Amino acid sequence: MKPKPTVYNPQREMFRVELTSLVDLSHPLVKLGGTINWAGFEEQLGRTFDGKTGAPGINTRLMVALHYLKYQHNLSDEAVVARWVENPYWQQFSGRQFFEHEMPIDPSSMTRWRKRLGEAGAEAMLKATIEAGVAMKVITSAQASHVNIDTTVQTKAIRYPTDARLYDRARERLVVHARKAGLSIKQSYERVGRQLVMKSGRYAHARQMKRAKACTRKLRTNLGRVIREVERQGSPAVITRLLMLCKRIHTQQRHDQSKVYSVHEPEVMCIAKGKAGKKYEFGQKVSVAVTSKGGWLLGAMCMPGNPYDGHTLQRQINQMDRLYIKKPAAQTVHVDMGYRGHDYQGDKTVIVDKRRRGETVKRIWRWMKRRAAVEPTIGHLKSDHRLERNQLRGTLGDSINALLSAAAMNFGKLLGFLLSILISLLNPLRAEDPQPCAV
Repeated sequence: MKPKPTVYNPQREMFRVELTSLVDLSHPLVKLGGTINWAGFEEQLGRTFDGKTGAPGINTRLMVALHYLKYQHNLSDEAVVARWVENPYWQQFSGRQFFEHEMPIDPSSMTRWRKRLGEAGAEAMLKATIEAGVAMKVITSAQASHVNIDTTVQTKAIRYPTDARLYDRARERLVVHARKAGLSIKQSYERVGRQLVMKSGRYAHARQMKRAKACTRKLRTNLGRVIREVERQGSPAVITRLLMLCKRIHTQQRHDQSKVYSVHEPEVMCIAKGKAGKKYEFGQKVSVAVTSKGGWLLGAMCMPGNPYDGHTLQRQINQMDRLYIKKPAAQTVHVDMGYRGHDYQGDKTVIVDKRRRGETVKRIWRWMKRRAAVEPTIGHLKSDHRLERNQLRGTLGDSINALLSAAAMNFGKLLGFLLSILISLLNPLRAEDPQPCAV
C-alpha cells in the first residue's frame, strides 16, 4: 500500500516544538529542501506499491532525504538514522513539521526500500539534483555543452580472492545450505579446511610455493568430494544455483576469462586499470559524465561485465540526454585514449585526447587539458561519497550505489552554492557592524 500522508492533530501537537522555530530558514539545507521536486518521487515510486493490500509504506520524502544525507556524509544506514534524530535541519529537510526524539524508521528498512527504489528510482534522484541546479541557474547550458567522460572501478566489499580461500568458502557454504535442505553430509572438512587455508597463507608468505599449492589442491579435492556427495543424494531445487556455482569454482582454471572471485558476489570482475598501487581491482566498471566547467555530474552508470571503454560511450551519452532535459546536453564530449574505436553514433562531437604539439589547435588543446579534471571528481566520489567500496549486494546494488554517489556529489555542490550566497549576503552586514576597540 502507498504511504499515507502525515496528519497532525493541532490539539495533540500543542506543546511540541515546530521546526520552523528551531532552524534558520536561510540555511542552505532548508533552501534546497524547498527546491527539490518531492512530488515527482511520490509519483514515480508510487507505481511500485499495491493499491489496497499490505501495510502503508514509509514516507517517500523521508527515505529519499535519508539517502541523500547518507551518501553526502558517507554514513551507514544506522549512523544516518541516529544522526537524523539529533539534527533539526535534517528533520526539516525530510518534510517533518515538529522536532522528533525517536528514530523514524528501523535502519533495516532502508535496505528494503532501496530494492523497491531500483535503478530507475536512483536515476530519478540524480536527475532531481540536476533539475535543482538548472532551476537555481548554477548548471548552465554553457557548462553542459562540454562534458568529460571517463570510467573507474567500483570495488566490491569482498575479501581479496585466492584459490585456497575460494575453495574453502564454497565448500563451507555448500555444506551449510545442504544441511538446511535436509541432506546428510558425512564429512564437512570444516576443521581440516580451516587448517589448510591457514597453512596455504603461511607457505605463500614464506615463498614456499610448492607447499602452498599442495594445500590448495587438497582444498579443491575436499570441495569436489562435497559436491559429489550432494549430487548423489539428489540436490534440492533450493541449492541448485549454489551447486552450479560451486562446480564452476571447482573446475575453473587460472587463466579463464569468466572466473568466479566471490561466492556471495559471483558477478565481481577482475579489472586492471594500469594503476601503480593497484594492479588488479575486484568490482564493476562505472562510467561518469562530468561537465568540463563546474564539475557537475550529468550521468553515472554501472557497466557489468568489464566492457571496453569505447563500447560504453553510447550508453553513457544516452543516459546523459535523459537526465539533462533542458536542451541536448554535451555538444562536445572529451574522452581519453581508452575510447579509441568508440561505438558512438550521433550528432555530438567526440574528441579523443591525443594532443600533439604543433598539430593540435590551441582552443582544442585547452579543452583537452580540462579533460583531466574528471580524475579529481572520481577521487571525491570514492573518498567522500561511498564509491570506493560498495556494500550493496548484486548488480542492482552496483547500479544504485553509483547513481546515489553521483547524486550526493551534486547535492553537496548545491549546498555549497547556497552557502556561498548566504556568506556573500552576510559579509556587507558584518562590514557595517562597528567592531569594539581593544583595550
